[in-house]
This record gives sequence, C-alpha cells and structure tokens, in this order.
Amino acid sequence: MTGLPLFSRLSSRRSDSLSDTTLTERRLSDLSNKSLHTYHEPNQEAPRRWVTSFKSRLNPTVVGKKKARRNRALVVVAIILAVGGIAVLVWFSLVLTLIDRLTPTVPSNGLQRIVETWKRPADSVSLLAPWPKDFSQSITPVQCHSHNDYWRSVPLYEAIAAGCTGVEADIWLEGGDLLVGHGKRSLSPDRTLTSLYIDPLTLILSNLNANLSANSSVGVFEVDPTTSLTLLIDIKSDGNATWPILLDQLGPLRSGGWLSRWNGTSKSLVRGPVTVVGTGNTMFELVVAEEDRYVFFDAPLNELAQNTAYTVENSYYASVSLQKALGVVWPWGPTDNQKQTMQKMISASSERGLLSRFWSIPSWPVSLRMRLWRFLVDSGVGMLNVDDVVEATRWNWDWCIVAGLVLC
Repeated sequence: MTGLPLFSRLSSRRSDSLSDTTLTERRLSDLSNKSLHTYHEPNQEAPRRWVTSFKSRLNPTVVGKKKARRNRALVVVAIILAVGGIAVLVWFSLVLTLIDRLTPTVPSNGLQRIVETWKRPADSVSLLAPWPKDFSQSITPVQCHSHNDYWRSVPLYEAIAAGCTGVEADIWLEGGDLLVGHGKRSLSPDRTLTSLYIDPLTLILSNLNANLSANSSVGVFEVDPTTSLTLLIDIKSDGNATWPILLDQLGPLRSGGWLSRWNGTSKSLVRGPVTVVGTGNTMFELVVAEEDRYVFFDAPLNELAQNTAYTVENSYYASVSLQKALGVVWPWGPTDNQKQTMQKMISASSERGLLSRFWSIPSWPVSLRMRLWRFLVDSGVGMLNVDDVVEATRWNWDWCIVAGLVLC
C-alpha cells in the first residue's frame, strides 16, 4: 500500500471505518430486538398499549403511592361488583326456575272456565248455561274456609275451584233485600245474597242431581259428592229484622232438599250438599227456636269449655279470633302455652262434633302464617280459615319460602 497515492489510502481507511460502524449498529440492533423478545413467548404479540397503561396506573413508581393505592382499591371494588352481579344473576335465574317448577298447574274444568270468564254478578248464573259437564272435575275438596269470600274477583266459584269447602258472605238488610258487602259503603244493588250465592248454588245442584233419584243427592265436588259446602252467613244488620228475610231467600235450596237440617221430630242431623251457618248478629235464640232448623249457629270456640248449650243440634262451626284466643302472636311463632290453648279449643270442639275455626290469622310475615297453618292442620282443626285459597290448597307449603323469597 505504500505505493498508493495518499488520497486512495485515506479513502480506503474511511471505507473500512464506515464498514466497521455499520456492523456495530447492526449488532446493537440485533441485541435490542433480542432483548425485547425476552418479555414474552415466541410467536406472542407484544403487550397492547392499554395493558401497559393499566399496569402503569397501578405502579407507585409511575403514578405515586397514593394514586396507585386508590387505583388498586377501585380495581378491587370493580371485581367485587362484577362477581356480585354474576351471583345475583345466577340466583335470580334459579329463583325463576323454582317459581316455574313449583307454581301449581291450573286445572282445566268448567269451574275454572267460569272463573276466567266471570265479570259481573249476573254471570254467576248465565255462565252455567250450557251446563259444563266437567264442572268440578279433578277438584279435591279441602277443609278450608274462604274467608270474606265476596271480596274475591269471582265470589263462590274461586273458592270451589280451589277445593275449599266453606265460603262466607256478609249480608245487610237494605230495602227489603240482602246485599253482600263488608261495609255499607261497599254495597251494590246487583251484589245480593241471591245473585252471588243462592241462585248459582241452586242451579249447580239442580244440574248435578238431574238424573238421580229423589231420595239421594250429591254435592258440588265430583271427587267426593258427599262433601257438604258450608255457606257462612255473617249478618251485619239487625239480627231480628234480617232473620226472616234470610230464611225466605234460602227457600230454593230448602225446597230442593239440598240444605243440611236438624230434624226436630226424629232428633237427628240430616246432612245435605249445603250447610248454612249463621254468625255475626245471628241470634242464638232464633236459631234454636226453629224445630226443623236449616240454619246452624257459629258457636264461640273460646266458650265451649264453660257453656254446654252449643251442640250438633244447633251449631256447626265453633269459631274465634286468633288474637282474642291467644293474644299477640310474635313473628317467630306461637309460644308453647299458645299452642296448648289452641289444641284444647280444637279438642273441645271436636268432642261436641263441631268444626273448629280460628279467624284473623296473620297474613304477614308469610313464614308465621305458614307455621300457624301447619300447626292448626297437624292439630286437627276443623276448618282452616284462609284468605288465599290457591296458596292453601294447591301450593306445597314446604316450598312457599325459598332463599328468603316468598314464592306463594
């Protein structure tokens, strides 16, 4: 090279220097790329910007300890809310499934079709034509009393459709007729004892007994035709004035031979498809004054132990307010003394041949109501007084409350 010109030697040295610099840059680039790939697996994409941003918000060296601590707390809260929301959705789905599985099926028969179609008192008679031959098909009678039955969307029919063997009507003597209602303000000329109860029962029993001999009769329940339907009449107006009107309006049922009666001649009880019981302002003296009586008395259940006047000759029910009999019943259920009091009253009524009944059973809390229902039934109560007839007869009481939620 000593023979080369000075300019050529300088160019050669510069070229060698540039070549060395390029090689060094390439090596640094390779090392840099290699170091980047050490943060994730081969064939894995580099972390996205939002991940990097999220991590940096939680890093105290980036945002500061106070802000990082706050951000971490927000993340924990968000996770708890998300998990809680999922748990609530799962719980709600399970409850809906339980409701669907546990809700009793609605039977298909003539009674149910009337309940679904009924709109006004006149329908109590008009919807019986043509006569539905499956009127009470597959309905099992249950010893329950439809309390304040006239309050229902469909008086009489809803109770029978559910299987209850007792219904109740409060009556007022107004303008020579017996109107049905809890108070005078609720009275209406078309809601009468005749339109809501007497006429439909007369027509029902006429159809059910059309092809039977005169010496036999069946009741409203096809499953057990011997079951007598109790019609409890709660007289709200003056007892003396109302009594003769009541006896007169019961005429169609009496002439058809469908009323239970006490035969004064033979001194015997003749049971019929319907048993009428008087309560409220019904006067015991007027009941026993009838030698052949078609209306029986609702005896005071809490007085049976002291008064021997109430027997099967003149009474059918023996009733008392639960609060009057026991005092206050706390939400967790009756005490042992209260249970013993109820059992003694039930036994006293049974010994007289009367049907015991406790009214004013608390409807809330539902757990208390179910405890009382269960205890009364297990103790042999004559008639279970109920406000919701479907809950009482079709629901499984053991599954009325699930996970703290009232299903029935």
